Amino acid sequence: MNTLFTPYRLRSLTIPNRIWMSAMCQYSAAPDGEQVGVPTDWHFAHLAARAAGGTGLILTEGTAVSPEGRISPHDLGIWNRTQVDGFRRITAFLKAQGTTAGIQLAHAGRKACVERPWVDGGRRLAPGEPHGWTPVGPSAIPFSDSSTVPQALTRARIGEIVQEFAAAAERALEAGFEVVEIQGAHGYLIHQFLSPYSNHRTDEYGGSFEGRTRFAREVVDAVRRVWPEDLPVFFRISATDWLTENPDDDREGWTADDTVRFAKELPAHGVDLMDVSTGANVPDAKIVRGPGYQVPFAERVRAEAGIPVAAVGLITQPAQAQEIVTSGRADAVLLARELLRDPYWARRAATELGGEVRTPVQYNRARP
Repeated sequence: MNTLFTPYRLRSLTIPNRIWMSAMCQYSAAPDGEQVGVPTDWHFAHLAARAAGGTGLILTEGTAVSPEGRISPHDLGIWNRTQVDGFRRITAFLKAQGTTAGIQLAHAGRKACVERPWVDGGRRLAPGEPHGWTPVGPSAIPFSDSSTVPQALTRARIGEIVQEFAAAAERALEAGFEVVEIQGAHGYLIHQFLSPYSNHRTDEYGGSFEGRTRFAREVVDAVRRVWPEDLPVFFRISATDWLTENPDDDREGWTADDTVRFAKELPAHGVDLMDVSTGANVPDAKIVRGPGYQVPFAERVRAEAGIPVAAVGLITQPAQAQEIVTSGRADAVLLARELLRDPYWARRAATELGGEVRTPVQYNRARP
């Protein structure tokens, strides 16, 4: 059975297949003015192509819940009405192609305020520079030696950010999205709170596992309260900081055991699926990469926590994706760079494996 091409139901939502697109920043929004953080023609063309290519679920790039939450000044945002209106054109087209429209809500924390990757190597922008600002984090610990020291968040500001996530979710619903994903991975703000490597707080938001996961739980609860009961909430997590996997590294970080423990708690808070990635909180962590190298972490979460998962990480070949889903290692696969290389990957996979994805009627003459 070509499980990769079967629909997948979460709450009342049916996603047409198990080939999904990860959130990938395009760094292509205006950095200031009335159009700051608003989707452009580039975003429309980029996402629309993957929908026409048969992708079942498309997650927009990490979309900032506030101006300070952007990774770069050119990130998308969803903190105002103009941004909502800009997204509506995109979600309407995705739905017209039979694709499920999802958004990833994010706050970059201490990794905020950098130049685009292709400009000066993505260097850090100083707070006094044009489009620069002071990043924030759980503790005043910079991401790297060249990073700006972040401002440690007060309890009051933490509460405000929780509400910014909720307000962003409400706007996402107005914009036509059907899935909301909370970005808790890749060294961004929620991950910074989760990991003892980056969270040195001594109050109720630090220290113990319970304290370090408090902010994440508060964000999830706030989003779930405003998100419709019949639509799903995803949580993206870095399953490990890749410190305990290296016997020569005695630094303390977030671990795979922590992830399983946390994943067991999330269904009670209304999370429907875990998007399981790894890393990006410790810049010099040693990561062993290879085809599907992150899939075992997703498989373990699914098996031990009993929550649906999507797997990521160098998934490039149709047969590889099919094996991951058919064998029950994950409920879906999320492709990233491979969909940058080939926006029609889902249609090519269907041809190779004898499955079927939706083909626009305009392309029917090109069916095999």
